[in-house]
Amino acid sequence: MKDIRYTKLANQMVNYSIDVKKGENVLIEFTGYNDYFARELIRAVYKAGANPFFLQTSGLVQSAWLEHADQKSIELQAKWDKSRLEDMDAYIAIRISDNIYEMANISPDQMDLFFSHYENPVHMKTRVLKTKWLVTRFPNDSLAQLANMSTEDFEDFYFNCCCLDYKKFSSYMDPLVDLMAKTKKVKIKGENVDLSFSIEGIDIAKCDGIHNLPDGEVFTAPIPDSVNGYIQYNTPSPYAGQVFDDVKLEFENGKIVSATLGGNYSEEIESIFNTDPGARYIGEFALGLNPFITNTLQDILFDEKVSGSFHFTPGNGCPDADNGNRSAIHWDLVYLTSEEHGGCEIYFDDMLIQKNGIFLLGDLKALNPDNLKTKLQL
Repeated sequence: MKDIRYTKLANQMVNYSIDVKKGENVLIEFTGYNDYFARELIRAVYKAGANPFFLQTSGLVQSAWLEHADQKSIELQAKWDKSRLEDMDAYIAIRISDNIYEMANISPDQMDLFFSHYENPVHMKTRVLKTKWLVTRFPNDSLAQLANMSTEDFEDFYFNCCCLDYKKFSSYMDPLVDLMAKTKKVKIKGENVDLSFSIEGIDIAKCDGIHNLPDGEVFTAPIPDSVNGYIQYNTPSPYAGQVFDDVKLEFENGKIVSATLGGNYSEEIESIFNTDPGARYIGEFALGLNPFITNTLQDILFDEKVSGSFHFTPGNGCPDADNGNRSAIHWDLVYLTSEEHGGCEIYFDDMLIQKNGIFLLGDLKALNPDNLKTKLQL
């Protein structure tokens, strides 16, 4: 059955997010599948005068392959995927998972081997730098369960937070971008966080529906050796087929000197942060802004956009706000700042700009969810 929202979203992805031009090659990659949405995407690409190409896999298939793949096989698969992307002008990934734990049977060493061949050569150096790219999810029963919603309610939630007027949203982010560009030092204080770091000289980037749907964040990165203090993240976070809760990190001069689960030793956590030297430094600091996303659901694409949150990301730096840190990992761990989650104060150069998830200054108040919701609906 056709849902008009499929057509609306497909047109937004093709014509706004990746801005497809006549004659371009567009790779559409589904992990999981939805016939009707795939059809609408292909039609939208053809309507733009471009050439759609199609690839389908699943988490179950990927897990079965990766479980026993040796280094030579992973290198060859990465080579093929890199070569395919080099022929493309644009790339759309729709990732539909029936089970977020599908990779739980893959050993940490095997995951490290996979990420070492994919994060920089395929993901960062090819997809990110050489194509116009977009990543999204799509509603299914599994995501609805994670969100504690009925499937129908989750579909409404999904389309509300994806089908925004992102062009207008982008303009509301500009005052925050300008303020962060002038900021030298950031301090964050809350029930389970006490951090200080410098962002002086690092670029500021806004995420306004170009690379992710849903979207809505402004990010930068700390100077790598400037981070001091601790944070105990207050929401569960998935990574490599597992979900981790109460991840606590302690920093000295930028380096993670202690990584535990609520203060307790974890071999899995140690393995992640021992992937390479850059895994123990922060590659991104971002404020979440999407007014329709108010809580996490163990999917980072949504969780990092929660209005009233920030993420403080161990691992590889982002090209648009690069602090030079390099790693095979990039883990967007999220901290919720609202009063119901313990509250949090964020200071830019000793000026309190946000308290308990609410912006306090002038033009920044337009980013508070009650102000944004009605203004951004298409």
